[in-house]
Amino acid sequence: MTHPVMSWSRVVTLAKELPGVEEGLSYGQPSLKVKGKFFSRVRDDGAVLVVRTNLFARQYLIDSDPEKYFVTDHYLNHPYVLVNLGLASEAEVRERIREGWREAAPAKLVKGLDAPEPGAAARRDVK
Repeated sequence: MTHPVMSWSRVVTLAKELPGVEEGLSYGQPSLKVKGKFFSRVRDDGAVLVVRTNLFARQYLIDSDPEKYFVTDHYLNHPYVLVNLGLASEAEVRERIREGWREAAPAKLVKGLDAPEPGAAARRDVK
């Protein structure tokens, strides 16, 4: 299924749902960082998103849909996956961004994001 190519501004909006996200440049292209650490950028053509991952997850994504997820020789030995924005849904892009953010973010930020809201346990106990 093809999707309209998601704009960089929409990618940034999705990323800014996460704490500590900053905009910057990488290889002269717009990029996203968390506390100064790179985790995503758009490629020259604007139709491909580079996003941090781990090598196990990258292989799983590529095996599951090699048209949507791929790598070039440049990224072969680095923990990044390339996402074809014309084939990925907004939900998939949001998930890749969240995973990339988790890979790059300091543990304290990740822990803060994963912490339950105050009173959440009490609300779950009420039936």
